Amino acid sequence: MFQGENIKVLPLTGGFVELRFDRRDESINKLDRRTMAEFREATACIAAEPLVRGVLVTSAKDVFIVGADIKEFGELFAMPERELASYTLASNRAFCAFEDLGIPTVVAINGFALGGGLEMALSGALRVMASSAKVGLPEVNLGLIPGFGGTVRLSRVAGLKTAADWIAGGKPASASSALEAGVAHEVCEPALLREAALVLLRRAACGEVDWRAEQQRKRNAVSIQESALADALAAIEDRAIQADRRHLPAALMAVNLLRDALALKREAALQLESEVFARVAKTQAAGSLVQAFLNEQHLKKQYRSLGQKSRKLEQAAVLGAGAMGGGIAYTSALSGIPVLLKDIRKEALDAGIREAERLLARQVKAGRLKAESAQTTLAAISPQLDFAGFREVDLVVEAVVESVEVKKRVLSEIESELRDNTVIASNTSSLLIDDIATGLSRPENFVGMHFFNPVPAMALVEIVRGVHTSEEAIATVVNYAVAMGKSPVVVKDCPGFLVNRILTQYVRAFLLLLEEGADFLQIDRAMEAFGWPMGPASLQDVIGMDVSSHVVDVISAGYSSRMPQMPHNALRLMVSLGRHGQKCGLGFYAYERDAGGKLAKSVAPDTHALLSKLQRTGDRTFSDSEIVERMMLPLIVEAAVALEEGVVASAAELDTALLLGIGFPSSLGGPLNYADWLGMAEVVRQCDWYAGLGEAYIPTQAMRGMARDGARYYPRVSKAEIRSAMKASQPHRVKDSSITR
Repeated sequence: MFQGENIKVLPLTGGFVELRFDRRDESINKLDRRTMAEFREATACIAAEPLVRGVLVTSAKDVFIVGADIKEFGELFAMPERELASYTLASNRAFCAFEDLGIPTVVAINGFALGGGLEMALSGALRVMASSAKVGLPEVNLGLIPGFGGTVRLSRVAGLKTAADWIAGGKPASASSALEAGVAHEVCEPALLREAALVLLRRAACGEVDWRAEQQRKRNAVSIQESALADALAAIEDRAIQADRRHLPAALMAVNLLRDALALKREAALQLESEVFARVAKTQAAGSLVQAFLNEQHLKKQYRSLGQKSRKLEQAAVLGAGAMGGGIAYTSALSGIPVLLKDIRKEALDAGIREAERLLARQVKAGRLKAESAQTTLAAISPQLDFAGFREVDLVVEAVVESVEVKKRVLSEIESELRDNTVIASNTSSLLIDDIATGLSRPENFVGMHFFNPVPAMALVEIVRGVHTSEEAIATVVNYAVAMGKSPVVVKDCPGFLVNRILTQYVRAFLLLLEEGADFLQIDRAMEAFGWPMGPASLQDVIGMDVSSHVVDVISAGYSSRMPQMPHNALRLMVSLGRHGQKCGLGFYAYERDAGGKLAKSVAPDTHALLSKLQRTGDRTFSDSEIVERMMLPLIVEAAVALEEGVVASAAELDTALLLGIGFPSSLGGPLNYADWLGMAEVVRQCDWYAGLGEAYIPTQAMRGMARDGARYYPRVSKAEIRSAMKASQPHRVKDSSITR
């Protein structure tokens, strides 16, 4: 009846047809431009056939439809806002045409139906879900709102509160939750899905199910009292307001849209949705979050490529049962890779196992893990005081004390206990891999593996390539990190590697501001208002002043021209006074446990007086914008230098590392994406304004060249590319008018 590249319409018995999503040469279905064009044509073909009694919608993939093709967003979002709104509304008409077919339609949801996938399903009259399937509208996670009618249809199908919760929260819902919300009409076992959907379709066609009423309520306006409206949205709106304050406006825009569109009929509501979608798509947050998603996909593609070169991973080992080593062992076991946990002290091993038990108990309590699975995970950690079984391990992670001499001694001892092809990874945050590797007989098997603390919670792992490190060793460690659910980024061996090196410039900018008389409270407020989860003073308290001071000194020594010594800085002062931050109850701030055991922060009364001893000229007034510029510019410049030096291979990897590693504001998308948003000419102009503050503020020659040429780290999409893409989206189809009655 219809055959395109991604959609087929196939005749079934009894006068029914099947509209099947089956994206050519792909494992999943997406609603890209071509698929949408085919969907319009397929719907028109069905509408033109008077003998068709009903439509079954299916997917030939393991998922239903995962949403739009995000790779197309760059071209779409380059359109002017009004043009983007018109384009979105025109796309919506395809769903309206399907919704307005004069016959019943049943959508069989076999797997994930996310974003546009759920919006397509909502345009059908009835929905049957496999018990394993999930549905949701996660667009807010990309800084967007649904654009294919999700705000209009979901609020009328499931009610305002559910719609607001699903859309502003962005989390997928289970089949049982969808059934309870009225989004699914039936739920069945996956093997029974097709037959259950066909039975429902036949019942609808025979008039046993009022499918017309299901469709009509999506066209109508909804009448609701103002008090009920406020009650439905109160808690969700509060969360959305908090996100908006972090420069993530999508959730609040979605809540306001839901409120405004409820009283409108379908066409007017869709018009409003298209306008708000275009508006939010043009925000900095949307551009940043979409780019961050594309960067993550770039990394996943690299992981798949490296995975082909990896050695087989069946057994791991960890040396050192401290906080880091214990966390690594727990995460390894949780991911299904058994691990030997060795330490020289039984007390350390006992503490490591107790911590694993605590973390597993929390998982069980939260419902994320079954009790028997927790026991299996715990059994996969083998605590030991000797090297028994180390001949069988494929990879060893060393996590002993942060000392070159200690690490060299431990690694030299362990190397003789391993097979010749076992990979050794050192978990170090500040020591050079090549320094640790001296003395190893097989340095090609040695690599850095910098986990961030706490290991179970932090996604980033820096994989550090030494001079002698083989590609196979890199691939093996990357594969291990991915298996643990981490996001590894491969970096070159240098002081601070990538993330801590760039963070050091940010911390040094903070210390310099304090020396010049800035108020640490204002700095924290300004940077938090800018989007950071916490200000730099709070961050030092969390890290620990002693740890941060040591790391800043070590890394700065490696880049003496851009990071000259700061002998009398606030970190050293705090350390000299024993004010190490949260862990001792006093740093820049004071900390006490409340009645519930939660750590409460307050302003320490003497901090300003202490910091005044460092100030060169007493207190000085700074504007918030000046504070932001002075904090962010050294970070941007150091990121640019690191990329130019080949510390990391791409802007995508660098920005991902900073987003995952230090809580860089997600609304900015990473330092290089933020530089693109400012424009390199503006970055250079600001740098030149602050050039007197030191080399940290001096842009590279490459940056000046980018400013001159209007270049970017992430190239813009041209108008010609947009026109070409639109032309390429035209469907290629084959029509066949045969209907089996």
